[in-house]
Amino acid sequence: MKKTMTLFDFLDEFKKIRPNNFSRDGLTALYNYLVELEEDMKEDFEFDPIALCCEYTEYENFKDFQTQHDEFDFKTMDDIWGVSSIIEIPPSDKFIVQNF
Repeated sequence: MKKTMTLFDFLDEFKKIRPNNFSRDGLTALYNYLVELEEDMKEDFEFDPIALCCEYTEYENFKDFQTQHDEFDFKTMDDIWGVSSIIEIPPSDKFIVQNF
């Protein structure tokens, strides 16, 4: 038995369980990404906020990403696209990366 998770449910559950992992705009972008991915894959995902926190990380900007991944030589966003998925968070410089 699965329950359809609305954006409100998604935001509310994260606020209760993991309030500091993503910004509100980040969670909205992540939710929209996951819903689109479900549709593309024709598969429903189980909501697991802990797993999502382990699988995705939000960054303030590209410089923040570079600082946290200084062991790699990422010079552009395209370099990230070469190894992972990026979820943009408009209208800001923030983005979420699927951890690699």
